[in-house]
Amino acid sequence: MLTQSSEKLSILVVHGPNLNMLGVREPGTYGNVTLETINCLLGEKAEYLGCSLSIVQSNQEGDLVDAIQAALGQHQGILINAAAYTHTSVAIRDALSAVKIPTVEVHLSNIYQRESFRHHSYIAPVAVGQISGFGSNSYLLGLDALHHYLNQT
Repeated sequence: MLTQSSEKLSILVVHGPNLNMLGVREPGTYGNVTLETINCLLGEKAEYLGCSLSIVQSNQEGDLVDAIQAALGQHQGILINAAAYTHTSVAIRDALSAVKIPTVEVHLSNIYQRESFRHHSYIAPVAVGQISGFGSNSYLLGLDALHHYLNQT
């Protein structure tokens, strides 16, 4: 954990499959906000918090695993919306577990109000917390929570 120092926090933001379709895909469930807008909002929030972001989105599970592994020694925290991989990917869970970088899981929709298969997260057991159901604000709340967690004394 980082304590009060001059070191600038670096956070990796991981967006999973189909999130590149936000604003078009099922707006009744995911809203009208695009991924580009979410990334801009995250950038503004990071600037306010005094941390830096690296952002990756992929529809490929292996690309997400590679990004998580590459975060080792580069980032102090991970903010992840693994999307559908949340409920299926042992590989992403294992990558997060291997790097041991504090991670906050976020979801636009409340996954516990949706289909029963979405109620299980492989990521939750290796994350410091989970935020879901607040639309694009889930990301901002997640970044706030992760920043606070990393700065605890």
